[in-house]
Amino acid sequence: MLIDFFLGLKRAGVPVTLNEFLTLLEALKKRLAFGSAEEFYYLARLILVKSEAHYDKFDRVFMEFFAGATLGGDELFAEIPEEWLRKIKEKFLSEEEKRQIQALGGLDKLLETLRQRLAEQKERHQGGSKWVGTGGTSPFGAYGYNPEGIRIGQAESRHRRAVKVWDKREFRNLDGGVELGTRNMKMALRRVRDFAREGAREELDLPGTIRATANNAGYLDLRMVPERHNKVKVLLLLDVGGSMDPHVELCEQLFCATRSEFKHLEHYYFHNCVYEKVWRDNLRRRQHHLPTFDLIHQFGPDWKLIFVGDATMGPYEIEWPGGSVEHDNDEPGSTWLTRLLTQYPRAVWLNPAPQQEWESTRSVRLIRQLMGERMFPLTLDGVGEAVELLNR
Repeated sequence: MLIDFFLGLKRAGVPVTLNEFLTLLEALKKRLAFGSAEEFYYLARLILVKSEAHYDKFDRVFMEFFAGATLGGDELFAEIPEEWLRKIKEKFLSEEEKRQIQALGGLDKLLETLRQRLAEQKERHQGGSKWVGTGGTSPFGAYGYNPEGIRIGQAESRHRRAVKVWDKREFRNLDGGVELGTRNMKMALRRVRDFAREGAREELDLPGTIRATANNAGYLDLRMVPERHNKVKVLLLLDVGGSMDPHVELCEQLFCATRSEFKHLEHYYFHNCVYEKVWRDNLRRRQHHLPTFDLIHQFGPDWKLIFVGDATMGPYEIEWPGGSVEHDNDEPGSTWLTRLLTQYPRAVWLNPAPQQEWESTRSVRLIRQLMGERMFPLTLDGVGEAVELLNR
């Protein structure tokens, strides 16, 4: 069975090796996980999965091969008519009323009682305390209340009291589409590198030392070389305010990751679209800013440009003079964006908004067109694709 599990992981795209599989078998032989499906799950995931990006694939294969292992062949999962769970109203109780409702007393009692209810119930119920239904105080159903019950047919948690959730639950994959954390961002950005030896000679040149020592009749002759540094230069332009407020945490993670990964990093802010000036400090942006022309002249074309923004704005802000929501701009945002892209041909746009919403927003379509379709979602896969383009 475990061989089939191993092969299933490989078919699902989890990069598991034979050596890791043998390690898992050795761990089981030593009873590091014994008599518990949960312990086996965490042990297998620890040994076989090397990246959080593959957790979802592992979970799906695990469920396929071991579904029901903890239930011992329980045949509880009968089909419940959708009509029984049709939402009419929700039940809201006071704290005093909640305290008066008694739990059945344990998971075994709940499961056994649910079996009985399913065998006896013949129609839909609403607002009761016994049957599978909605809006009541029964331990079984949806949109009601019970201190300890089995949630059936409810879209999401309300009281966080369910001991079992009996639904076909759909979860978003973590195969690269998940929003990034700082660590994953660092791993993705780390691939934007161009190493060169710079600075003082302070790193041992092992091949050079071996050659020099051999040429010196065996007497040690140490040779040093400068350390290798990442000479990539990154110019980061970040959209702030307005529709970007919900994405602040994600953008902060990206900002933290870029600061730690790149020795040569310059960052500036803009709002909605880039115009004739950018700034470093949002609290003092009206007094202290940098003209965009000066930015173009200060940083040469060897810099890689990364825009970060949801590109959500009025189309006038991109296409028309005076279209900015904050000031009377002499030239449209598209003119300034074109100037920047002319100076920095290696440029990408990272968008934190869900990719499925892009096509429904005209401004996003306009920015994508101006960027030459070089807009990527701010996800693990998206940053990976953007990095690949920047490295060309």
